[in-house]
Amino acid sequence: MKINILQHTPNEKAGSILEWAKLHHHDVYTYHPYQFGKLPTDNDTDMLVILGGPMSPNDDLPWIHQEYKLVSSLLSKNIPILGVCFGAQLIAKILGGKIVKAPFKEVGWAPVYLQSHLIPDIPEKATVLHWHEDMFEIPPKAQLLFSSDHVKNQGYLYQKNVIGLQFHFEPLDNNVKEIVVNDYPYIDGSVLNQSKERIINKAVPKENKQIMFQLLDYITAHSN
Repeated sequence: MKINILQHTPNEKAGSILEWAKLHHHDVYTYHPYQFGKLPTDNDTDMLVILGGPMSPNDDLPWIHQEYKLVSSLLSKNIPILGVCFGAQLIAKILGGKIVKAPFKEVGWAPVYLQSHLIPDIPEKATVLHWHEDMFEIPPKAQLLFSSDHVKNQGYLYQKNVIGLQFHFEPLDNNVKEIVVNDYPYIDGSVLNQSKERIINKAVPKENKQIMFQLLDYITAHSN
């Protein structure tokens, strides 16, 4: 399977998603549309991963419009898609949900709680990395998957082959360090009130990679 990854900032990488792809012997290609303006075609994509970034799907940028077209086509073809943070917002907007300011800015480690058992064997609670102040409305026909203490809409499942996550399961320990050392001013104003040292020094929970693998297994098992 050919997995195309859309990365939107240098310090937010695919993390454990790459480990899952290697485990299953999938080919991975990473695009940087914010820098190079290049995207894969729908016919050359067996699975799409849309990572986070500092921009909004509401921004009027040429490459965001190009991503709209690509994602819309893949949705019509039942291709598996994972969207994280910006990626989840982009998919939600395409599916009819609005992107708005969250009631609280969440930056740091905090739990999310499972809201649906459609995907089997996902734990009821997980501690994850949050790095956002916007949120998506749950799109029509999508199922709420996760909520946090401060923001209800944290994850959704659409037609069994599309998952959007506002938070981050995918970072490994080195990815968290890279995010924080490059973007630590963004921590200011977070309701979680954590220092950059506290965020860096917390080890990524081992179960986060396993959950990420389970979500990827699920959407690829329910695609064409």
